[in-house]
Amino acid sequence: MTNYKSIKYNISGADLTAIPTSAITTGTFADARISESSVTQHASDYIAWQSVVTGATLTAVAGRGYPINTTSNACTVTLPASASVGDTIKFVDYARNWGTNALTINQNSLKFQGNTSPNPVYDTNSQAVTLTYVDATQGWIPTVDDAVTLETPQTYSVEYLVIAGGGAGGGNHRGGGGGAGGYRNSYASETSGRNSSSETAWTVSAGTVITVTVGAGGAVASAANGGTGGVSTISASGQTTVTSNGGGGGGEYTASADAGTYGSGGGAGHENNNSTLIGSDGTAGQGFDGGDITVSNLVYQGAGGGGASANGAGGGTTSATAGGAGLSSSITGSAVTRAGGGGAGSYSTGGYSSGGAGGGGNGASDDASDAHSGVADGGGYYYPVSGTDNKGGGGGGTAGASNSTTRGRGGSGVVILRMLDAKYSGTTTGSPTVATGVSGETVLTFNANGSYTT
Repeated sequence: MTNYKSIKYNISGADLTAIPTSAITTGTFADARISESSVTQHASDYIAWQSVVTGATLTAVAGRGYPINTTSNACTVTLPASASVGDTIKFVDYARNWGTNALTINQNSLKFQGNTSPNPVYDTNSQAVTLTYVDATQGWIPTVDDAVTLETPQTYSVEYLVIAGGGAGGGNHRGGGGGAGGYRNSYASETSGRNSSSETAWTVSAGTVITVTVGAGGAVASAANGGTGGVSTISASGQTTVTSNGGGGGGEYTASADAGTYGSGGGAGHENNNSTLIGSDGTAGQGFDGGDITVSNLVYQGAGGGGASANGAGGGTTSATAGGAGLSSSITGSAVTRAGGGGAGSYSTGGYSSGGAGGGGNGASDDASDAHSGVADGGGYYYPVSGTDNKGGGGGGTAGASNSTTRGRGGSGVVILRMLDAKYSGTTTGSPTVATGVSGETVLTFNANGSYTT
């Protein structure tokens, strides 16, 4: 029988693995006696600590420990391109400075916590990290990780359509139409408000709370400029808040629309003094301007409110002045036009002023022969029509005796979110309408305030 205790020689990898465990009872092997190139049996608890790393890059080797000093710069560590089960690498924050200059792990094509991206980032002072390779499914796993988090959080895209509340039509005689609520769209490269390019969808990770605010429609008074629509927003930590401005109210009799910041602008009111009356302006990327009245003679109607895709019509002497048209989106799976401007109130024009396509309310008419979707007041007039709720339509302007504080208001806004079915978490507040399986995606329609947790 070989007496292993009495033999003294340089031990190769094969010799080391041949020694029975029972024969090793005391003592240790000096590091200098073990050649890394000759030992093939893996020892996961053996770590050879290296000199302090101060450079911006490092290619790591299994079985080694690295103090990483990021006092002067961040550091990116590239893991081995191949690994065996049990391979272990350690990193420590040498100067307690990773919170300022982080340590980034380049996975080098192998998985990290079961994912191939993104590259993990350690950015907390004084962290100590031990990475162990477990298998091809999970790849490298932090067996010591002071952050105790998923270092490769998975992200996905959330597309949105955010429409604010529409403005109300102007009161008194022949008021201007209300402007549509601001229209911001990131879905499928569709056009956003004021015929601008589609916005960029959000990229979110699990656990992000998206807070949704849906703007109310503007209120109307019988003898004043129309009220402004409410703002609609989506907001979340780490994201730039998306804000759609409320539509501008239409001007009342002989009044310009109120100046302000609106999604689409309200139209000017009826002109009776040979003066110029001005509609309010829309916002870039959200909507168009309300119509102006610039003719220097008696005008028999107000101007139309702006819509998401067109200005409201300017006032004339005999022609109707329609609201600007809205925009169509298929974010819900079918094409729907929203955010049309309100039509102006008309007087002796031979035709009422229609609201813009997409929920704009028709303007009132003083001629009972101008029948439209409004309600007759019994005195030969038709009341204005309110903007359509959850489309952000502008309200129609009043006309003469058809003044009303219940009709011609702005339509409320809407917020729609869309993501892959496989990514939908199912966690919402505010009772949005949920439609799954829309070409493999889930659509959330918020007609009131609420939230979605990704």
